[in-house]
Amino acid sequence: MENLKDLALSLGAKNAAFVKVSDLSFRREFRAACEQNTCGKYKTCWMCPPDVGDIDEMIARAKAYENALVFQTVNQLEDSFDIEGMEAAAKKHTTLTTAILKAVRPRLPGALILGAGACHVCKACARLEDKPCINPENAIASLEAYGIAVSELAALCGMNYINGPNTVTFFGGVLFS
Repeated sequence: MENLKDLALSLGAKNAAFVKVSDLSFRREFRAACEQNTCGKYKTCWMCPPDVGDIDEMIARAKAYENALVFQTVNQLEDSFDIEGMEAAAKKHTTLTTAILKAVRPRLPGALILGAGACHVCKACARLEDKPCINPENAIASLEAYGIAVSELAALCGMNYINGPNTVTFFGGVLFS
């Protein structure tokens, strides 16, 4: 397992830690935030609600795993309104999550790799054209889409959820047994 943590850190994670999936907090109510289209991705991405799946089924799927490697990226912003910096940081986090996915899949077949926010693997999701996902083996759902309470997850892992002014922090995870 330490090799998995070292892998995440070597690929660019700022922090990484192991937790038991049984210790994670799951919140069905996160789906309501998705349905209110808080982030603007509802019905626009195959890996976001409602298309990603029923929340109870997703929580049950996540709870079927024993362990989770949680990883974090922290990026500096010019100021708290630096939208371009936030987007660049999200892209950087997706690149890290994708690299972890590609490294982990051969070692841990069946592992569930989760990222932050909507899937950003493709430039534009095929969902926008009502076409099937063109990259399902690399598509990444978010921790929140699975109902995982990320602020509580951060505390459980001994990581800061907020890392000071003019920073943006993202989390991802690898669930495995």
